[in-house]
Amino acid sequence: MASIKIPTPLRAYTGGQSEVQVSGAHVGEVLNDLTTQFPELRQHLFSDDKLRDFVNVFIGEEDIRFLDGLDTEVGASDKLRIIPSIAGG
Repeated sequence: MASIKIPTPLRAYTGGQSEVQVSGAHVGEVLNDLTTQFPELRQHLFSDDKLRDFVNVFIGEEDIRFLDGLDTEVGASDKLRIIPSIAGG
């Protein structure tokens, strides 16, 4: 089963967990499993069914935006990370 690392600002929606075990063959399925486990997290990751622009998802060191996006395949031992964009002046 793959795992996904949760950034500190979003841990309030995962009961404080920093890493969650998830299932799915593709990133979209993995994120769907994550938001099924933690429904309050969905609004912070998605706008309708599209990943929010400021939410970056990595498999290992690879940004899924440069792979197949939500259709990127996920292996059972893969480690994913959610990295929210940070803006400021």
